[in-house]
Amino acid sequence: RRQQPHPLVRARLGLLHAAPVNFLAPFLYPLFKKVFMKNFTTVLAIASLMAIASSAHAGAHGGAPKDVADVKKEMPISATVDMAEGEIRKVDVDNKKITIKHGVIKNLDMPGMTMVFQVKDPALLNGVKQGDKIRFKAEKLNGAIVVTDIQSAK
Repeated sequence: RRQQPHPLVRARLGLLHAAPVNFLAPFLYPLFKKVFMKNFTTVLAIASLMAIASSAHAGAHGGAPKDVADVKKEMPISATVDMAEGEIRKVDVDNKKITIKHGVIKNLDMPGMTMVFQVKDPALLNGVKQGDKIRFKAEKLNGAIVVTDIQSAK
């Protein structure tokens, strides 16, 4: 003899007449309403508060989450600057410029080459001469690459 499915399964499959369910409805509905609606309103309230908090947090931080590269670009350059190594090829005090044959400048993603830099402070050019081995910091300021610090390489 085959075992009959549970009455709720049979009702779901349409194998059971709906009268017993309708007979129980007046007794089950108040219990269902009390339990479900209380929990539903609690869940709805929590979800609403989370949505409000999330939008407030996003608004306070300028919207959508940022990519790591974007965050790095917005950081002050001085926080990510490494000293680059180089050799002075020419010093032009009158024009506040210095020519340096340098290695990789990590903070600017620049490969090694020889190039002319502006200097942020003309006092940086005092005490340096052609042929000196140096360590220096360079930053991009107002569209130009500027040397902000020079130290003798030891």
